[in-house]
Amino acid sequence: MTEAALVTSPRKSSSTKRHQARRFAVQALYSHLLAGTELNDLLVNTRLEESFGRCDSNYFDQLVRGTLDERPQLEMAFSSYLDRSLTQLDPVEHAVLLLAAYELMHCPELPYRVAINEAVELTKQFGASEGHKYINGVVDRMARKLRSTEIGTST
Repeated sequence: MTEAALVTSPRKSSSTKRHQARRFAVQALYSHLLAGTELNDLLVNTRLEESFGRCDSNYFDQLVRGTLDERPQLEMAFSSYLDRSLTQLDPVEHAVLLLAAYELMHCPELPYRVAINEAVELTKQFGASEGHKYINGVVDRMARKLRSTEIGTST
């Protein structure tokens, strides 16, 4: 194997670090939803996790701060696509939907397909066995509304 083959591409490394930031953000949001953990405690406690150094910490901060700051607007963005009330939503699914809504609304550089895929993958990792199918449908419909221009040009 050549030395060049051993080097990870900067793009892949960056996307992996962002995926890790999303993973930690979902865990922090889950903690907030279940226990009402305050923002500063979420940020500090998450940084104590052993593998936190492998994530994009600035993106993690942006996701958690932005999601909590915008929570009512984010919930409005996806609640009309739910088949149940917010109070009946599984906390993992709730956290993932908050994160996906934030990225769709506030991260225009992120392709909508990435936001959908990340939401599905995070739900597979942390949620109920079939929860990813539900999340896929909700985030897809939300993306069609929030990113209609982008979707219209990519189909």
